[in-house]
Amino acid sequence: MITPFDRAISAIAAAGYHNHRQETHSDVISDAMIADLQQSCKPLRDDVDQGIVCVWKNVRAPGDRKRKVDLFVGEPDAEGGPDLARVRIAVEHKSVITAHRNATNRFDDLTKIVEAVQGAKPEAIVVATILIGVADRVLNVPDQVHKFYRDNEEEFETKVLPRLSTGDQTLFTQFNWAISENGPNDPARTLDHIRTLPTRGVAQTHKVGYDSILPIPVYIDNVNPPTVPRPNALNVDVDAEYRTFLERTCAAYTARWHM
Repeated sequence: MITPFDRAISAIAAAGYHNHRQETHSDVISDAMIADLQQSCKPLRDDVDQGIVCVWKNVRAPGDRKRKVDLFVGEPDAEGGPDLARVRIAVEHKSVITAHRNATNRFDDLTKIVEAVQGAKPEAIVVATILIGVADRVLNVPDQVHKFYRDNEEEFETKVLPRLSTGDQTLFTQFNWAISENGPNDPARTLDHIRTLPTRGVAQTHKVGYDSILPIPVYIDNVNPPTVPRPNALNVDVDAEYRTFLERTCAAYTARWHM
């Protein structure tokens, strides 16, 4: 099964490295996810085709100029734009590739998103995806390697970029000062923490909680080819989790807007 997360990994491989300062991987996941949802859920597909709902990316969240909802599906307002009070599906993408101590910050971000969205629209389907890095060390290209070549972009483009994500182990030696390390238990701790986010069942619109949470193990170190490992040390069945998400989302969408 090719999931949106596989497509994001392919995009990272094509770019040469994962840039955690940009939203590229989030946009790839959003595009593939909404395509899969429309294909697998006729009520949603019909609503999009008829213009009853529209699809947006990177919609500003209420009360916070910096925070955005990555994928937003809802009824348009009078001007044809997104309206939080009319949202039906909101998906937020996060990643903890390295520096797993930041998992708490991502957890707090996700908590605020679900509270804001369902505070405005209790029946809104809210979904979180979290890429969890399982590599033991990561070459920090955006903040360190690329920055090192800021006065010589051509050298970076010709002598470094073509070697990234190809398996060239000499990169770890050449840029040993730019390596971030993960502890052996860090990914599991991040997964355990993420799984404590509030959740709810299809019929529990009176509760504030995620309708689906998708933790996805990824191997990204910017030296070796990136992958979505199957199997993986976190024992996450990526394909089964994604199929369940599609089924649950369609069931919730149908129950809340087509019954």
